[in-house]
Amino acid sequence: MIPHWVDGGHLQAYNTQMLGITLIIIIGLCGLSIAWFTLHTGISPMPSSTKARRAILKASEQAGEGSIIDLGSGWGTLLFALARKYPERPVIGYELSWLPWIFSIISKTIFGLHNVKILRQSFLTADLTAASLLVCYLFPKGMLDLQQKLCHGQHPDTLLISSTFALPDREPTQTIRLKDLYNTPIYIYGK
Repeated sequence: MIPHWVDGGHLQAYNTQMLGITLIIIIGLCGLSIAWFTLHTGISPMPSSTKARRAILKASEQAGEGSIIDLGSGWGTLLFALARKYPERPVIGYELSWLPWIFSIISKTIFGLHNVKILRQSFLTADLTAASLLVCYLFPKGMLDLQQKLCHGQHPDTLLISSTFALPDREPTQTIRLKDLYNTPIYIYGK
C-alpha cells in the first residue's frame, strides 16, 4: 500500500527507494545465511580454483566407473565440471548451505545437466559406499570427520581426491602441488 502522501510525481522515487530497501534486505539475509552456515559447518562455500579444478579432473581419470560424489559441492563449479566430463555417470553433490544449494539447483537446470543430483544434507549422514570417486575441498575438522566415516565402510576401490586439506592419519597415494600462489596441494587416496 502506498502512503497517502505519495503523489504521482513522487511515485517513481518511492518505488525506487522501496526496491533499494528490498534489495538491501535480500542481500543482508543472504549474507547472514552464508555466515550462519559458515559458523555451523566450519567452512564457507568456496569454489575451487581453475587450476585445482583442472588437476582434480585429470586425477579423476584414475577412478572406476561408478558414481561421483562431491562432499560439499558449494556453488557447483567442480560438480558441474565433473558432470560435463562424465555425462554417462551419476554425479552427486552434498551441500548444507541453502544459498549455494539453490544456486546449484538453478544452474543444473539451466545447463541441462541431467546426470547431476544435488542434495541438501551432510555427506556424513549419506551412504558413500557406491561411489567410485569422492572429491572434496573441506577443512581440517571436516577431513577428520570424513576419515572417521571412511573407516566405517569405504569401498576399497573408491578414489578420494581432496583439495588443500589431507586426511589426518592416512598417507596419500599421490600429492600434486599446483603452480599457484599457495603451492596448493591436491591429495589423492587410493588406486
